[in-house]
Amino acid sequence: MAKARLTKSANIDVTAREVDFVTRFNTNWDHLREIMGIMRLIRKTPGTVLKSKYAELTLQPGNVGEGEEIPYSQAQVLTRDYASINVEKYAKAVSIEAINEHGYDDAVGLTDDQFLFELQTDVTTRFYDFIKTGTLISAKSTFQAALAEAQGRVRNKWKAMHRGITQIDGFCNILDAYDYLGAANITVQNQFGMNYIENFLGYSKLFLCSDAEIPAGKILATPVENMILYYVSPDDSDFARAGLQYTTDGETSLIGFHVQGDYKTAVSESFALMGMTLMAEYLDGIANVDIGTATFTQVASPSGNPAAQGYFEKVGNSNNYVVTADTTVQSGKTYYSRSVSTGA
Repeated sequence: MAKARLTKSANIDVTAREVDFVTRFNTNWDHLREIMGIMRLIRKTPGTVLKSKYAELTLQPGNVGEGEEIPYSQAQVLTRDYASINVEKYAKAVSIEAINEHGYDDAVGLTDDQFLFELQTDVTTRFYDFIKTGTLISAKSTFQAALAEAQGRVRNKWKAMHRGITQIDGFCNILDAYDYLGAANITVQNQFGMNYIENFLGYSKLFLCSDAEIPAGKILATPVENMILYYVSPDDSDFARAGLQYTTDGETSLIGFHVQGDYKTAVSESFALMGMTLMAEYLDGIANVDIGTATFTQVASPSGNPAAQGYFEKVGNSNNYVVTADTTVQSGKTYYSRSVSTGA
């Protein structure tokens, strides 16, 4: 009779699968952080509200008489809630019939691969949705001009904030990029399911995104210093004491994974636990440039939440517009809506 607590082959197989899953996930994220240049990875407790920052300035008249006191233009840095970061729960199950028909490697291994991919994609999709709210609004008529404009807007903004930049990442629609590049002989890298070009027109990385990620006619750019990966570690709470044990990887535990068989239903179950949010610290540090000619039309009284509806405020006497941070319409402010014509 075997001794109690003997580690059997079934335990080794399951543990090895859990370790492999979390190791691959963390390794993929390390690669993504490396290619995007993300330098800040910050651990948060569950329920933390993540905030993005933006600057606001009320410009005073400059026609000051000789000897008169020059009025201050009041500036302030405000915050806007983005999301609450919490532990998120996912599960997958493979039936014994599927394993019998396709074999373990296909029925379990391939679905594990897809599970991993979908979890990664969930985080990157939310990141793309977030950076599309960047408030350095502008437009240029061509792809190349829009890339230059986005980079110029970012550098100007960060210089005004007296903050340094090591590199800038750009994001564009892949069809726009290939339409511009034509038959050019360039090397497109692929990592983490993301296509990108290195050292392109002043960008450290230019990411080529699908229509679902970045729409055609849009260029987005931000310094790597602006990007942060927030995470909640699956071992932050008392899950184990509650009988919920997850395999994690290393000091920076981005994901927890557990595998078990359910004899009642004859399925192999997989459970993933993670809380990750990739975002930018400063919304007004993200260039948001349309490829086309943008026109701004004054609107008297946008209802509801202007920011959610795409309304803008003019900045001083310039031709710059920013998405309004007001949650209600305020008197004394002029609002605009934007339309873009590509000339097509």
